[in-house]
Amino acid sequence: MMNVHDNILGLIGNSPLVRLNQVTKDIPATVYAKLESYNPGHSTKDRIALHIIENAERQGILKSDSVIVETTSGNTGFSIAMVCIVKGYKCILAVSDKTKAEKIAYLKALGATVYVCPASVPADDPRSYYEVAKRIAKETPNSVYINQYFNELNIDAHYQTTGPEIWKQTEGKITHLFACTGTGGTLSGSAKYLKEQNPDIKIIGVDADGSILKTYHETGKINKTEIHPYQIEGLGKNLIPGALLFDRIDEFVRVNDEMSAYRTREIALKEAIMGGYTTGAVTQALIQYANSHEFKEDDLIVLIFPDHGSRYITKVYSDKWMEEQGFINNCFHNYDEVFKTEIIK
Repeated sequence: MMNVHDNILGLIGNSPLVRLNQVTKDIPATVYAKLESYNPGHSTKDRIALHIIENAERQGILKSDSVIVETTSGNTGFSIAMVCIVKGYKCILAVSDKTKAEKIAYLKALGATVYVCPASVPADDPRSYYEVAKRIAKETPNSVYINQYFNELNIDAHYQTTGPEIWKQTEGKITHLFACTGTGGTLSGSAKYLKEQNPDIKIIGVDADGSILKTYHETGKINKTEIHPYQIEGLGKNLIPGALLFDRIDEFVRVNDEMSAYRTREIALKEAIMGGYTTGAVTQALIQYANSHEFKEDDLIVLIFPDHGSRYITKVYSDKWMEEQGFINNCFHNYDEVFKTEIIK
C-alpha cells in the first residue's frame, strides 16, 4: 500500500522543494525552497527529535519510564513532544519568554510540561533556559537531557537525511545552500554531506542582528557587545553551539527583525507559502547576499524554510504586532491596499 504508515513518525523527512518565482525574480539563478513544514510536526526539528531519541533507545539510555528534558525555542519542543507521545515518554521543556503564547499552548496540548525563562539573561545565568533545563534534568529521576546545542546527533540527523535529499532532488546541481543557524544542526549536517559530494557548493549561514555567530565565524572571538534582544525565534545565539560546524560554512549573512518580518509576509503574499519568521530571514539573507555577489543563470540555490507560519499568527502575521514594532510604516508603504480588511455591519 502506497503512503501508509504505522504512526505519524513515518511522515518525517522527504520534504519537497518548491521553486520561488516572484520574491526572487531579480536574481538570475534558479531558487528553490525546501519546505520543512511538510514534516508532521511542521518543522525541520522533527528530524533531530526522532534521530536522537531512537539513538538513545538503541543504546539503552531510554527506559519505559524515562523523562525527556530539553531546551527549545519552540520547534524542537513540538517535535520532541510528538515523538514522546508515540513512544510513551514524559516530556519537560524549558523555553524563553520570547516564545509566543500560542507556541506554549501547542507544547502543552502535546502533553509537555513547560518552564518559561527570561531570554534577556546570559546563557550561564541560572534563570536562562539552558541552565533551567540542566537543573531539571539533574533533579528529575530517570531523565535524559537532549542538549541539542551540543549534541552531535543533531548534525548527524541532517547529514543522513536533509543533505542527501537536497542532493538527490537537485540531481547534484545545487550551487548554493542558505540556512538559518540556531543550534546549527540543520546547516552543519546538510553542509557536511553536500561538501563531500561537491566541495565547490557555497554554504551560507544566516545569523540574527543581536547574535554572535557571524563575528565568531569571521574572527574566532565572541563579541559580547553585539548581544542584544531581538524578535526572530530559532535564529542566532548568545553562545557558541557545539553542533555548529563553522569550517563547513563559507560565509554568514546577518539579518534584522524588520526586513525578515517583511520578507515573511511577502513570501505569503507572492508565493502563497505560509512560512515561519525564519523563512523570511533566510530569504532576506539571499537578497542581501545577491547585492554583493553575482549569481549566474545556471546557479541553483536552495533555501531551507524551517517551519510553518501557523505558529506566528500573533507575531509576524499579526498586523497589530507589526504596527507595535514600527515595521508596517517602514516596509509596507501601500499597507492599506495590501492588507485590507472590510468589516460588514
